[in-house]
Amino acid sequence: MKDYNLLVVDDEPFVLNLSIRVLNNLGFERIATASNGKDALAMVTSAQEPYDIIICDLNMPEMDGVAFMRLVSETDYSGSLILLSGEEERMLETALELAKAHSLNVLGFIQKPIKPDLLNDLIAQHNPNSGDSNRFTPQDPITEEELRDGLAPNGRNDVILFYQPKVHVGTGTITGVEALARWQHPERGLLGPGSFIPLAEKTGLITQLTRRIFEKATHQTAEWMLYGINLKTSVNVSINSFSEPNFSDFLIETTEQAGLDPKQIVLEVTETQVMKNAVECMEIMMRLRLKKFGLSIDDFGTGNSSMSQLKNIPFTELKIDRAFVHDANHNHGAKAILEASVGMAKSMRMEIVAEGAETREDWDAVELLEVDHVQGYYCAKPMPNNELLDFMESWMGPHAA
Repeated sequence: MKDYNLLVVDDEPFVLNLSIRVLNNLGFERIATASNGKDALAMVTSAQEPYDIIICDLNMPEMDGVAFMRLVSETDYSGSLILLSGEEERMLETALELAKAHSLNVLGFIQKPIKPDLLNDLIAQHNPNSGDSNRFTPQDPITEEELRDGLAPNGRNDVILFYQPKVHVGTGTITGVEALARWQHPERGLLGPGSFIPLAEKTGLITQLTRRIFEKATHQTAEWMLYGINLKTSVNVSINSFSEPNFSDFLIETTEQAGLDPKQIVLEVTETQVMKNAVECMEIMMRLRLKKFGLSIDDFGTGNSSMSQLKNIPFTELKIDRAFVHDANHNHGAKAILEASVGMAKSMRMEIVAEGAETREDWDAVELLEVDHVQGYYCAKPMPNNELLDFMESWMGPHAA
């Protein structure tokens, strides 16, 4: 840890000198400095050895920290970022979200003057091996021809499923999984959903893709049952598919043919899609609920919800987006939305899933709010079936490590 290559960016010489002294006292010696974002960007792009962590001020001349974050993200910078500023905390929280939107690994923020203990705690969160094969950065999409070939009945069958466990907060047991689609490309390897799902939506192939995913997920769930593993499986469904003729019949028949009780399947739809198509969804979702399928509203808090529309659709589960779960204790706005979402879901008698819990602190925060389930890297990453079975066999609870 003490051998990290650090870059401090600030236009105040006093702050730069103070930062060096603080970092030296913490045991760090490899420290470079820049007095503005323009110089810092040049140093990042020309560095023979990449910087592990950049500590960057927001308000600087020539190129401020906001512009620097956008431009450094375009360099494929893979290290971590700590924001530093004398601005009010709300401004720093906004900058934090902006950094995340640029796909930067931001560890947190520090208000001036620098507090050594807080700085040390943030640096300790840096993971040099944070690039995980299951976390996908933006990738070039596959072609429409590749999508059609991969979905053809006699095609390459390029869609594979990973499964991310859901852990019950009260008992610490694994009670379900979310099925997550990946694309196994013959030359480019394993691709994330951004490489094929938007294309499927655009080309009208989303229902064909969803059918393939649903068939695989139900087949796998039935196979688990043969081994005495009873899990609830969540499958993402595009709202556009519900308007397709006989799609709800397909869901019901496929579930029955797999020998499953519909109670074992949760259909997840995103909040934004639902709110745009509420009237069209109501009849179909009511029919599926009468068959006892679970219905989940995903990414809650990221769309422009109408509470009256939400009330009219018979959801059984609310998934709170990771933006309001991870580091909620350090972001007042996120914490307020998290608490309000939990309160609303409880009043509507919905199961609550907190997504994106990555630390013990995240777990403790949602446990205090009596959330039902947690889904996130603190407990488990998405994984293929063979890894999932090994993981479940060795699972000793969320705090075993």
